[in-house]
Amino acid sequence: MSQTLQTALTHAGQRLSGAGIEDSRREARILLAFVLGIDALQVSLRLEETLTAEHSAAFEATLKSRMAYVPMSHILGYREFYEHRFIVTPDVLDPRPETEELVARALSAPFQNVLDLGVGSGCIILSLLAVNSSACGVAVDCSAKALEVARRNAAKLQLTDRVRFCRSDWCAEIPSERFDLIVSNPPYIHPAVWKGLSPEVHHEPKLALTDGKDGLSHYATIAHQAHGFLAAEGRLLFEIGYDQGAAVAEILRKEGYRDIAILEDLDHRPRVVSCRARAEKAE
Repeated sequence: MSQTLQTALTHAGQRLSGAGIEDSRREARILLAFVLGIDALQVSLRLEETLTAEHSAAFEATLKSRMAYVPMSHILGYREFYEHRFIVTPDVLDPRPETEELVARALSAPFQNVLDLGVGSGCIILSLLAVNSSACGVAVDCSAKALEVARRNAAKLQLTDRVRFCRSDWCAEIPSERFDLIVSNPPYIHPAVWKGLSPEVHHEPKLALTDGKDGLSHYATIAHQAHGFLAAEGRLLFEIGYDQGAAVAEILRKEGYRDIAILEDLDHRPRVVSCRARAEKAE
């Protein structure tokens, strides 16, 4: 049975709401716009139009996926992040708004050569390179599928000539090089916390979310390995969980890093820990 966009939109919002989806009306509008291949703002101008059978079937499929808590980014195939649209697949972490704080803090001081450990979609390093047009960098991930997504995003943003990709378990396989900026958003969620997270999160790669231990093990590994790659006066910045600031700062202190600072996001929650390379030992 044919229906207008208005009717389809109303019913979709009700179904999403019944499935426990927050902001159901907005999401219904975004999904309908996606199916129609138009901007979400244009939906309001076409409410009296009739959905074709093809569009109706496609809309139903997207609704069923969303009602099964498939993340919007997986359905749409992208996520907006730091003024750019990044390709997102189930093989990478869905870029979060709070990670924009890590990008902003990294951009607060000059850099020319950046290393991103655990690149995922590439949203961090590519956002940095998009702003700093004179910089270049290396993007590292242990997942070949994640690196492929990051490569696609680099090509999309026309940054391929300024970023190299390396499959490595943190710094283990990176060619010897010094960077004046190292950034990382490592898996930091405690496994007990991960189990209780929203159903959407469980559609994302678990290895990108939790270390399976105490949530701190990757910070310790990176902090130890980064000495061999951080230039004198170079900066190391981590994204952290809101309750991990003191613990991560202590890891860095024990490794000899300087100027350690716990930085808050716009909601006044600890979100980033920054530091500088340890002082070089006198010969």
